[in-house]
Amino acid sequence: MKKDLQLYDVPKIVSIQDMVIQSAQKYGSKLALEDLNITPLQTVDYNGLLDNILKFGTALQSLGLNERAHIAIIGENRVQWAISFLTCMCFNYVAVPIDKMLTENEILNIIHESDSEAIIFSENYADLIAEHKTSLKKLKQMICMDKTSANGFLIMMDLINKSKRCSINDLPKINPEEMAEIIFTSGSLGRAKGVMLSQKNLAANLVDMVSMLMMYPEDKFLSVLPMHHTYECTCGMMCPIYSGSSVHYARSLKTIVDDIQKVKATMLLGVPLLFDKMFKRITKAISDDKVKSKIVPPLVKLTNIIAKAGAKDIKKKIFKEMHEKFGGHVRIFIAGGAAPDPMVAKGLREFGFTFLQGYGLTETAPILALNRLDAYKDDAAGLPLPSVELKIHNPSEEGNGEIFAKGPNVMLGYYKNQKLTDDVFEGEWFKTGDIGYMDQDGFLHINGRKKNVIISKSGKNIFPEEIEDILNRSPYIMECLVYGEKDLKQDEIIAVQLVVNAESFIELSESKGIEINDDLINKVIAEEVERANKQLAPYKQIRQFNLREKEFEKTTTQKIKRYLVGKEE
Repeated sequence: MKKDLQLYDVPKIVSIQDMVIQSAQKYGSKLALEDLNITPLQTVDYNGLLDNILKFGTALQSLGLNERAHIAIIGENRVQWAISFLTCMCFNYVAVPIDKMLTENEILNIIHESDSEAIIFSENYADLIAEHKTSLKKLKQMICMDKTSANGFLIMMDLINKSKRCSINDLPKINPEEMAEIIFTSGSLGRAKGVMLSQKNLAANLVDMVSMLMMYPEDKFLSVLPMHHTYECTCGMMCPIYSGSSVHYARSLKTIVDDIQKVKATMLLGVPLLFDKMFKRITKAISDDKVKSKIVPPLVKLTNIIAKAGAKDIKKKIFKEMHEKFGGHVRIFIAGGAAPDPMVAKGLREFGFTFLQGYGLTETAPILALNRLDAYKDDAAGLPLPSVELKIHNPSEEGNGEIFAKGPNVMLGYYKNQKLTDDVFEGEWFKTGDIGYMDQDGFLHINGRKKNVIISKSGKNIFPEEIEDILNRSPYIMECLVYGEKDLKQDEIIAVQLVVNAESFIELSESKGIEINDDLINKVIAEEVERANKQLAPYKQIRQFNLREKEFEKTTTQKIKRYLVGKEE
C-alpha cells in the first residue's frame, strides 16, 4: 500500500544565482567550502563564497567575456572549481565542466565542440593548454587556478584579488529556461555528446531532492566524486550550499577514511564500488577476528529485533567501534551513479549505517527517484521526486519496460545535435534507456540498461547487472562483466569475463599452504560461478567464464565501459 509521505518545507529558488544569494544572506559567516589539500583558496564561508563570485565575475566581464559566453572548467575537486562554476551561474555564462580523466584528444575536442571562449584549469593542465592554445582558436582567455610559470596565462586568485566586488543588484538577469551548462557524456572525436541543462533544471532538482531528504546547516559533506559529474556537482556541491551545509574536498580516494574522521563528516556521496569495497573490508575484518566472527552475527540479529521494537540508535551503540572508524558522525551514506548491490545496502544498514540510493541521469540534472529516511527499499531506486513523472513504456507481462521521465529537471537537449535529441524524446517524455518497473508501493526498480539486455533462446530478457551483483559478492572476484555469446549451435549463452582478487588468493595460499597456479585459480572461480548459478534461474545461469589480467576500463563513476570489452587487443 502506498502511504502519504510529507515533504519537508524548503526554500523556493528559481535559479542557481538565486540560491547563491539566498544562502549567503542566510548563512553568512558559516563555513561553506574547505579544501583538505593545500590550495590557493583553502576555505570560504558563505559571505566569502559570494564575495569571491562577485569579484571573479566582474573580472571575467572586464576581460571582455560577454553574457552567454561558454567557459570550460577542468581540474581536481577544490573550492576554486566550485567558485568557477557558480560564477558562471551568477554572471549568466554557460559552464562546460570537463572530466579531468579524459585523454588529451578528448579534452581538446570538448573545448572545441563546446565553443568555449575561456577555460579555467588547474596547474596539471597548464602544459596541455600551453601546447595546444594556438589550435584552439575560439579560446580568448586561459585562467589557471594555481600560480604557474607558463606564459600567457591569467591567474585566478590575482584576478579575484585585484577585482572590485560588484553589487548583487548589478548581477545579470538570468533566464532560468536558457542553457546554463553543457556536460559532455562522451568526448570522442565525432561522437561528442553534450547535455544542455538550464538553471531551472538544476534549481528544480535541488528543491525536489531536499524536500524528500532534508539536509541541515550542521551537515558536513565529504566530497570524493569528480565535480564535473552532474551527480557530484548537483548533489555533492550545490545541494549542501542550498541547505547551508559545508563541503570538504577529500585529499584523494586513498585518504577517505582519514578525511571522514578529520572533518567528522555526516554525509558521504559515493558510487556503489566505493561502498562495496567498504563493506567487504568491514566483513573481512570481522571474519578474520576469531571473537568478532562468533559474536557479531548474533548481535546483528539481536539488534534487528530491538531496532524494530523502536530503539533506533541501538546499532550505533553496539557497533560504536565500527562507526568511530568513519568519524562517528556519519548520518547518511548515499549511493548513486550506478545501482548498488541490495546486499551491501542491507549489510551496512545491519551495522547501523543509514544507506540510501537514488537514481538519475546526466540528462535529468540528475535525480529522478530517491529513497527517503522514512520510506526506503534496499532493492529499489527510490520514489519519484515530487515534480517528476515516471512511466513504464510498453510493459511486459511482468511489468518491465523502458523508463520514461517527464519533469522540470529534464534537459533541453543535446548541444548542436537535434537528431540525437529527437531520438531520446517521445513528445514531452524523455526515454532513459533503462529498463525497470514500478511496484505497488510506487517505488521504481531498475533491471538494467536497455542496450545491455541479453535475450535467451526462449526469448526471455536477462539483465547482466543482476548476475554481476551476485558474482561480485565473492571475495575471489574483484570485478566482472556478463555478456551474451554465441555457442557452437549459434544459441546465445551467458558468459562472463572476470578479474580475480589477488589479495584473496594470497590469503588462501598462505592459510592452506598451497601454491597459486592456473589450476587453483580456475578451480576456485569455477566453484564461485557454480555458487552464483545456484541463485539464478536456469536460463540466467553462466555457461562460460574467461579470466582476464587487466582491470576493465571505467568511467569516472566507476562503471565498466562495456562497449570497449571485446575490442581490446
